[in-house]
Amino acid sequence: MNKRAFVLSIAGFDPSAGAGILADIKTFEQQETYGFGVCSAITFQDESYFEGVNWLDNEQIIHQAKLLFDKYSIDFVKIGLIQSLQTLDEIINTLLSWNPKLKIIWDPILKASAGFDFHSEINVVLLEKILKKIYLITPNLPEVRQLIQGEFSDEEKALKLSEFCQVYLKGGHSENAYCEDILLVENQKFYFKSERIPDGEKHGSGCVLSSAITANLAKSLSIHQACENAKQYMNQILKSNPNLLAYHFQS
Repeated sequence: MNKRAFVLSIAGFDPSAGAGILADIKTFEQQETYGFGVCSAITFQDESYFEGVNWLDNEQIIHQAKLLFDKYSIDFVKIGLIQSLQTLDEIINTLLSWNPKLKIIWDPILKASAGFDFHSEINVVLLEKILKKIYLITPNLPEVRQLIQGEFSDEEKALKLSEFCQVYLKGGHSENAYCEDILLVENQKFYFKSERIPDGEKHGSGCVLSSAITANLAKSLSIHQACENAKQYMNQILKSNPNLLAYHFQS
């Protein structure tokens, strides 16, 4: 039996298991990696209603991760729901002090799908500082619009982010008849286009896509192939049932 790569998710706990750390672990498993989980927050929600969040402090988050890094070789980390950019920066600095070659994939969750705002203001200087330390950021359209202010197109805003790190822009929130994601890497653009799926809206779809990319990177695939595989997996779970909670499986 082949040895699986270890992958870590630092994310919030969603009791419905549609998003956050539970969804990430399910995705890691289906992508044939071994998933570790560090909890950054306890959320009070289901797939359609968000009531609130209880944040874990930096010390608690770092303590969870330290035990894993002491014992296992972890080269890829996906980070989801985090209380603030200051918290994110401290966590990233700590992780990189343990493993300077670590590749960090950040899914910038700024608002819950049920409408709860986590981050209303963005410190641009701190954001740029963070982006220079990570491998990939995976914003959706509302998130890229919040991260980059000004009269620019969504793709232009993604290009501005790509001055600091690689970007995977998720296009599911567009009003087009199709869904088109864009990978920006090394001054190149790669487009991933798919038809919209009837009843395909799923709670936590952004979490699943970013964790699928992370898992495929951990399997030593190129970033283009990792994103392509993740997009295919995403389309599978969007078709899995007509409800907001997806079923995870590999065809």
